[in-house]
Amino acid sequence: MTDQPDPKQPLTARGTKVLLRSTATFGSMTVLSRITGLVRDILFAQLMGSTLVADAFFVAFRIPNFFRRIFGEGALSAAFVPVYTQQRVSSSAQEVRGFVDIVSGRLTLALVILTIAGIILSPVIVTALAPGFRADADKFQLTVECLRITFPYALFVCLVALSAAILNTHGRFALPAATPILLNICLIAAALWITDVTGNVAIAVSIGVFIAGIVQLAFQLPSLKKVEALPRPKLKRKQKGEAEEAANKVYRLMLPAVFGASIAQINLMINTLIASFLVTGSVSWLYYSDRLMEFPLGVFGVALGSVLLPRLSKEHALESLDEFSRLLDWGMRWCLLISLPATAGLIVLSETLVATLFYHGAFTLTDVTMSARALVAFSIGLTALVSVRVLSPGFFSRDDTKRPVKAGAIAMVVNAIAAIVLVFPFQHVGLAAAISLAAFVNAGLLLFWLIKDRVFIFRPGWLPFLIRVVAATLIMWYVLAEFLVSPLEMWIENSILVRIFLLLGYILAGAVIYSACLLVSGIRPRQLISR
Repeated sequence: MTDQPDPKQPLTARGTKVLLRSTATFGSMTVLSRITGLVRDILFAQLMGSTLVADAFFVAFRIPNFFRRIFGEGALSAAFVPVYTQQRVSSSAQEVRGFVDIVSGRLTLALVILTIAGIILSPVIVTALAPGFRADADKFQLTVECLRITFPYALFVCLVALSAAILNTHGRFALPAATPILLNICLIAAALWITDVTGNVAIAVSIGVFIAGIVQLAFQLPSLKKVEALPRPKLKRKQKGEAEEAANKVYRLMLPAVFGASIAQINLMINTLIASFLVTGSVSWLYYSDRLMEFPLGVFGVALGSVLLPRLSKEHALESLDEFSRLLDWGMRWCLLISLPATAGLIVLSETLVATLFYHGAFTLTDVTMSARALVAFSIGLTALVSVRVLSPGFFSRDDTKRPVKAGAIAMVVNAIAAIVLVFPFQHVGLAAAISLAAFVNAGLLLFWLIKDRVFIFRPGWLPFLIRVVAATLIMWYVLAEFLVSPLEMWIENSILVRIFLLLGYILAGAVIYSACLLVSGIRPRQLISR
């Protein structure tokens, strides 16, 4: 996908169609990634369930996955893309090349140091992240071993994120979005074949994580070479110039951007810490439910944010405030159009989804119920989480990383307080609810500041649009809950093939009902394309 809108063309014409096409391309690749991720998690549930081994691996995987989430899905792009876009517009090809080389060189050095320190300090990290594991020597030691194997993935995935940011700026969205598929394939292969060698599935999939990092980075290199942007890492140039100044700017922007993008992951880590003191299985229940909630978030939220950032950066560079506002308006309409029915679907189908995907092998009926309850709590915050993905580029594209950090810091405090308060009456479900509450605080602050800056002005027709979307969502919810979805006790009596077939039927029925309600209410596809 290399087609990009002319930054001078009105958003209501070809520009929006190209944006939608780019979002669809990114989203379709992400769908494939999430599907392979579900296959991976189904296999994990069958082999590990919510046992000691599962808890150990999921905690160990939090650290490299933390880097994947904050760099691969936002922070590095937020700092790099606006500066790289400005460099390509205003600087010579030599300066642009020097800029990429310096950024990659300094990033690589920092990551190598971080990786070495992480491997050495793994026992300390596990103690800080899951202090409750100290009470079980076997669980603690296994977690440390897994973390030492998986930690180098942090190095590779950050370099993959830099490669993806470069390719996205050049209008190539499909390949970066497809790269996570390789991680899932490597983990599936490791679970199936390396387990026989190691004798422990947690160690096997940890090795799979390490291998995946190398494969993902190698996968990006040919495309970087094709767009003539393959980095040649350097720490500095012989003669200081625009390239070095621009690289310094990226790192100044990156520090707050990293914190801003990592809020959700920091909240998960806080909750993992608290969950480590709960009954065995709590960490796993949160993991499986979070994975299901991440499906629509990754497909739509990350896709919208990744496509919006390069275009918003161009509009800001051209000082086109009206088009900037139209872009944010377009993004928020699509956010609500997708996230509201997705939230309703996840809540109504919570037990059905978990039972269909994970009720095999070591995954028990209790695990189904506990994971489904957490999924409901996570799903409540889905719209807010997608909104953050859409609204954050409105700040990053203007080189404003301070206020997203401020919003994130406030949200993190809200999450910590809510988690402590809610964990006592609701156990692990309270931890999931705390993350949803924090997401609404984060999104609300970002929206308030964008409106206050007058860079986001709601276009006409928002109230009728919102009423129609909410009404269509409620009708879909009612029909699914009252007439289609079976109770869990009846559902698990079906064979796995019947469950899969019926689940796909429920999802299709929900989509048809929702779409029909939108059409009857007067919303037409051309309206969504040409906003």
